[in-house]
Amino acid sequence: MIIGDKLPAFNLKGVDGEMSNQYAYADRYALLVVFTNNSCPVAVAYRNRIKNMLKRYEEDNLGIIRINSTTKNSEAESLEEMKKMYDELKLPHLYLMDEDQTVAKAFGATKVPEAFLFNSKRELVYKGAIDDSWENENMVTRVYLEDAIESALDGIDVDYPEIDPIGCDIILS
Repeated sequence: MIIGDKLPAFNLKGVDGEMSNQYAYADRYALLVVFTNNSCPVAVAYRNRIKNMLKRYEEDNLGIIRINSTTKNSEAESLEEMKKMYDELKLPHLYLMDEDQTVAKAFGATKVPEAFLFNSKRELVYKGAIDDSWENENMVTRVYLEDAIESALDGIDVDYPEIDPIGCDIILS
């Protein structure tokens, strides 16, 4: 995907047992789609940061969807394990399984975590890294994704719309 592209269509099963599509959170002013998983150390480091972003921006009308596209041949990435992690962390947003990786391929996702932020018209306005220090939240100096969210919610252009993601590779089949 390139900046300006429309949100791709998808229909994925979530940890709640329900199917969700690109119209989830259609009433939200901005939508954050994060490709993540249960076992990558970088994705694990960002779990609570993403959860806290929703707390911080929910009143501003941000929706968040997590998508796991690394489910092939991995018990740690099964829907049951996804649900267990979701329940333990009390996540207040969708966590969906992209078992055949069609959604990751449509987005061009290559890492977990990798963020894709869409504005109210569901046009891609940011993609890439969350911040500049996955190892230690207290050492973050650049909050790339938060800056992009602020801009999207304010209806203005994102200053840095693409920052290379840091994380574990999504092995596409």
